[in-house]
Amino acid sequence: MTKNRDARGSAAEATPGPEGSLLADYPGAAILLSAGGSVIQANAKGASLEVLLDRGAAPEVSDLIRKAAGSGNLAVGTVVLPGSKGEIIQEVTVVPGAAGGDLLVLARDLTMERNLRSALVESRQRYKDLVEVSSDFAWEVGSDRMFTFVSPGGALGYGADELVGSRPGDFVLDADDYSPLPFVSDRALDNIELWMRRKDGSTACMIFSCVPLIAEDGEWRGARGVARDVTRDREREAALTRARNREQLLNYIVGTIRDELEPHNMLEAAAAATARALVAAGCRIYRRTEEAAFVKAAEFGNIEGLDKLDGLLSGLEEDALEIQVGTWQILATATHYRQSVNGAIAIWRLRDQGPWGNENQLLIGDVANQLGIANEQIINHERILKLSRTDAMTGLLNRRAFFEVELPRRVARLKWTGQKAALFYLDMDNFKMVNDVHGHQRGDDAILFLRDMMMEHSRPGDAIVRLGGDEFAMWLDGMEEDVTIRRAETLIEASKALLEFSGDADHPLGLSIGVALYDPDLDEDLNGLMARADEAMYAMKKAGKGGYRMAPPPGASRPEEKGP
Repeated sequence: MTKNRDARGSAAEATPGPEGSLLADYPGAAILLSAGGSVIQANAKGASLEVLLDRGAAPEVSDLIRKAAGSGNLAVGTVVLPGSKGEIIQEVTVVPGAAGGDLLVLARDLTMERNLRSALVESRQRYKDLVEVSSDFAWEVGSDRMFTFVSPGGALGYGADELVGSRPGDFVLDADDYSPLPFVSDRALDNIELWMRRKDGSTACMIFSCVPLIAEDGEWRGARGVARDVTRDREREAALTRARNREQLLNYIVGTIRDELEPHNMLEAAAAATARALVAAGCRIYRRTEEAAFVKAAEFGNIEGLDKLDGLLSGLEEDALEIQVGTWQILATATHYRQSVNGAIAIWRLRDQGPWGNENQLLIGDVANQLGIANEQIINHERILKLSRTDAMTGLLNRRAFFEVELPRRVARLKWTGQKAALFYLDMDNFKMVNDVHGHQRGDDAILFLRDMMMEHSRPGDAIVRLGGDEFAMWLDGMEEDVTIRRAETLIEASKALLEFSGDADHPLGLSIGVALYDPDLDEDLNGLMARADEAMYAMKKAGKGGYRMAPPPGASRPEEKGP
């Protein structure tokens, strides 16, 4: 392209004629070209386009010029031109047929229009995205109070087309309780919680925000808004509330158990606390024996009509058991320690109160976990207590348990009942020869034989103790003197079986017994009683062994000798 700058001056400085006036009035870039392509005239905005054409930097515009010149028809196109601040979008129109075959090039800047349109589209998309991510669905209700619009995703399990044309209140639970409903509100509402019915019949908790649609004349034309499904949030909140409630109740029960210092009292306290915490009519706690039977360890509350309950728990292992016994609805579960069942807990209430439900099952399960530990603690306590109170070899009471615990307890009871009792001191004769001749194992066998003999000739309530070595004692409640003498004679007769353990014929193994009667009316202390029995036994030893002696009453002197 060439410019007619010598004949007519620069295009920008050309003397304006009719064409120049036209170009100057055009709001965009305008250039008048000769048939040969020379620039005849250009307005101020066209100067930049002239420069680009001269440099060959606007090939799309050059193509439109050639097209119009060659066809003689109008050529129109949208081109992108380089600019000092970035690309410029121009709509270029080339008009042929001007005087002398000249061409008129007109350009209209579309950059701002395109940018505004793009910004508007982007803004609308952004708004749409934000609405969709901030809510589960958007909606609009018309003046007929029917859905006129629901966002494409639909709501409550319905598609958008299923909801449009329907009445929103039909999906709201207890719609009449809301005043107003967001769908028909004449004022803006924010964070209104509604419970609605899904397509599958389940319920959903929705949070609504809305604005009314008001015409210029003030008439209500509808409402539009957004809604968000918070059902899971509410379910989590409800579950958290239930968990906190269970934790509080469990802390109360566990705290009650821990406040008890005596292990057996722990279960009594746990039964009472569990019944109160679960609003139960009663509670029973069991311990499991080595034979896998459940035995009552503690109970609280109304137990009327529950005689058959214990037998119904025989197969209880893992899962909670809910059964009906008479008028009672019973919930029971096993207690465990290290995956082993060591007991059970049961609670009950009237049947007309209905099943216990999952929450109570969870709570009683938590309580059972604590009771499993408590049961194990009690077992350990009993084991330690038994070890501290019994003789390791014979399993009988030891000296400390007999003198410090058993005798004071029994004497205190006899002082209240007024009954008499008898204290037997037993010592084996010539026991040392058994060990010296036959060894200690034979001596142990003889001691165990004597233990079995004493247990055979005693009652379940009698106390038998190994004082140490070959010395034993027996305490028999409710014994008058004549009965005591017959018992002593029976023991001496039975002791003849000890001869088979003798070391040799010259040292027969036998038994010497000293007997002291206890009379609560005489107000004798235990030390005096034990001394009398001990003296009677040693008197029998000195007199020849193999018999028994009755100790004289307190204050008397010589023991009465009885023997073979």
